[in-house]
Amino acid sequence: MTSEFTQSTLHLDGTNFESTIESSTPTLIDFWAPWCGPCRALGPTIDKLADDLGDRAQVAKVNIDDHPELAAKYGVASIPTVIVFKDGQPTDKFVGIRPYSDYFHALES
Repeated sequence: MTSEFTQSTLHLDGTNFESTIESSTPTLIDFWAPWCGPCRALGPTIDKLADDLGDRAQVAKVNIDDHPELAAKYGVASIPTVIVFKDGQPTDKFVGIRPYSDYFHALES
């Protein structure tokens, strides 16, 4: 087995959210909750994105139960919602489960 660097999915809250999305690196954020079945189903896809993209993108999660203010600020009305940010601005928003390729292309474009 190789000893490659693997990026883990970041977990954001009110203290690190803004600094994370303001990065020049594209950032994908999964707004989720532990009780949400579709959110749990999407989890492995989000983690795979983090591993596959490495330092080309940041991949993060926000638990909306713990941080409802962040969900409200970005208009998250249902979960899972995934928002892609570039230079602090949202560029893509996906509601519900989408294929891996949709998220990947949103980060790479």
